[in-house]
Amino acid sequence: MDHHLTTTAFTLDGYQITKTLGVVRGIIVRSRSIFGTIGGSLQTLVGGNITLFTELCEKTRNDAFEQMVTHAEALGANAVVGVRYDATEVMGGVTEVLCYGTAVIVEPQR
Repeated sequence: MDHHLTTTAFTLDGYQITKTLGVVRGIIVRSRSIFGTIGGSLQTLVGGNITLFTELCEKTRNDAFEQMVTHAEALGANAVVGVRYDATEVMGGVTEVLCYGTAVIVEPQR
């Protein structure tokens, strides 16, 4: 699936939704390693962006997004609309990231 056919909106400019296939999701549950926790804790001492945690969060969101796209493709979708993210701390140091949206089939408008 072409990633430009995923959006947080409920429409895609220049395309018409011809079929709705249902909700799709990607879910990742990830924990920090002891080294990442120590490194991140050290970075908090100097303040600013905690790059170790930023990189972990970005990778986790990307993995959840790619799982959602794979789920949509398995249903036969060529686009996903209404994409959203949600995160929940499952337990100390363990976070669930969910990416979800509505799988659709779109065609270029004439």
